[in-house]
Amino acid sequence: MNDQKPELTYSFSTGEELLLLCQKHNCNISEIMIRREMFLSECSREEILAEMRENLAVMREGTVRSIEEPQSSVSGFTGGDAVKMRRFRKRAILGETVCDMVAAALSVVEVNSAMGKIVSAPTAGSSGVLPGCLIVAAERYEISDEKLTEALFCAAAVGMIIAENATISGAEGGCQAEVGSASAMSAAALCEMRGALPKTCLNAAAIALKNILGLVCDPVAGLVECPCIKRNAMGVVNAVTAADMSIAGINSLIPFDEVVSAMKSVGRLMHVDLRETAKGGLAATKTGKELLRRIRESAPKG
Repeated sequence: MNDQKPELTYSFSTGEELLLLCQKHNCNISEIMIRREMFLSECSREEILAEMRENLAVMREGTVRSIEEPQSSVSGFTGGDAVKMRRFRKRAILGETVCDMVAAALSVVEVNSAMGKIVSAPTAGSSGVLPGCLIVAAERYEISDEKLTEALFCAAAVGMIIAENATISGAEGGCQAEVGSASAMSAAALCEMRGALPKTCLNAAAIALKNILGLVCDPVAGLVECPCIKRNAMGVVNAVTAADMSIAGINSLIPFDEVVSAMKSVGRLMHVDLRETAKGGLAATKTGKELLRRIRESAPKG
């Protein structure tokens, strides 16, 4: 394709519309997303790709930083788990590749908790899932940075649909909207990286999202640390499983758009205590309350 400004016909807001565009133009999800971004931003293809490559560079740095130099959160509650997981890779039931993905994801969110630089994908609290999955997969299967960058656009398309039709906010929809969305984005992108059809990618996203339907957001002491960091690890395994299932030909009985709609409905039904207020779930346990007390006592007075 030349570098001319795309037409508005590359606009979409649902998975069904996205698949129709892919079919019409005989291309994958990432290509439709790139053309959409070119139209909206009035930037060239190279400018759009260059910006995503910058995001990829930050993501890649995050996946190794806390492994090479363990990061601790400001609270001191978390840190050092990424390197533990990395060292465990030879004995992991998960297998070395998925174990490395988990370690990479933990590294990113540990960097986040230590106030380091990360890419929200789609949020800071769920920022480890996508880079953990994609960057390690690209390394293992010798996928070029060009294909990896394109896969990030595929993930972005899925995240955009979820954001427009439901939410990616834990305060609005619980952790299903954060780690759930990150898992769906990662599953779709993993499929595209492996050469799967667009419908297979969205099928994987549907499987991943419905696997985390109803997950609450209950940050202990109101910090994006516990259980957020470990949920990124769970999000990685979920995404990989969903991608493999979809490529194997296992279909989600409920289509992607309907799963997104269901997630929105479930979020609305959640009690406010389970939506990032730190008043319910794990935050309301005996230990959770004790950790909150310690945080308050250590805070500067006045």
